[in-house]
Amino acid sequence: MNIGLDMMGGDFAPREAVQGVRLYLNENSSPAVLFLIGDQHQLQPLLQEFDIPPAAVQIIHAPQVIGMHEHPTKALKEKKDSSISIGFHLLSSGKMDAFISAGNTGAMMVGALYSIKAIEGVQRPTIGTLIPKENGTTGLLLDVGLNADCKPENLNQFAVLGSLYANHILGIENPRVGLINIGEEEGKGNLLAQAAYTLLKNNNQIRFIGNVEGRDILLDKTDVMVCEGFTGNIILKLAESIYEITHQKKIHHDYFERFNFENYGGTPVLGVAKPVIIGHGISHGKAFQNMIRLAAKMIDTDLLGKMKASFGNN
Repeated sequence: MNIGLDMMGGDFAPREAVQGVRLYLNENSSPAVLFLIGDQHQLQPLLQEFDIPPAAVQIIHAPQVIGMHEHPTKALKEKKDSSISIGFHLLSSGKMDAFISAGNTGAMMVGALYSIKAIEGVQRPTIGTLIPKENGTTGLLLDVGLNADCKPENLNQFAVLGSLYANHILGIENPRVGLINIGEEEGKGNLLAQAAYTLLKNNNQIRFIGNVEGRDILLDKTDVMVCEGFTGNIILKLAESIYEITHQKKIHHDYFERFNFENYGGTPVLGVAKPVIIGHGISHGKAFQNMIRLAAKMIDTDLLGKMKASFGNN
């Protein structure tokens, strides 16, 4: 398998991206071939410094970089030689099996939606985040910001995508699906929640257990939590603040350490035709290592093939 990595994306690029490559190669006896996309003049000295075996990687020279604050669509059009533009070209042409970047999030989303396109039948792709549960398990929350406004049909599809991800990537058999709401009873919530409840209840592709409230999110009540991106992003940012506050106040506990995004790497775009993973701009080596791991697992489990089959049966 061939996995592409944007070496110029992120606040600490390219050094931390190279460090992530080193960590990944150290733990794998048969690693994927890594396509390192970036400025070869900056990469070569770092590859030598970190003793990266030449046979394990291929450098794809990309002299341009899309900055974190550039307009995504304009930058992709004008910077054809940027690491993100070249990455999506290689992915869409079949030369790579997955693409990872901690660079401009907007450019990654535009590239995923218009270069790779959605799986046939998927109305809107989604992004999710892993939620550490107090009992040591992990849940999946989606959407967390890609779709601030949604229709009930979108939430119904997010539930299917999230269930497949929870099953094949997180290893949760027959995952439970819950709808984020302001009460447990059927009929609670706004018009979106009420209409989505009916669709989820009648969806035989998922194991719907009903509404879950905010107080249930960190408990082991459900495995996949569905909401529109406005609510999901607020929950995500609140969870991130928990980790930051515990560190500021020097509160040390294994549970709070699980809120560190570096442990999970990045966020996959679920519902597009090929694996695309978006990392945090402040990613360090451990996060890049985990993003490569995730990309490899998505390829190994043929997650995208299973998603295509699921929506193809609709």
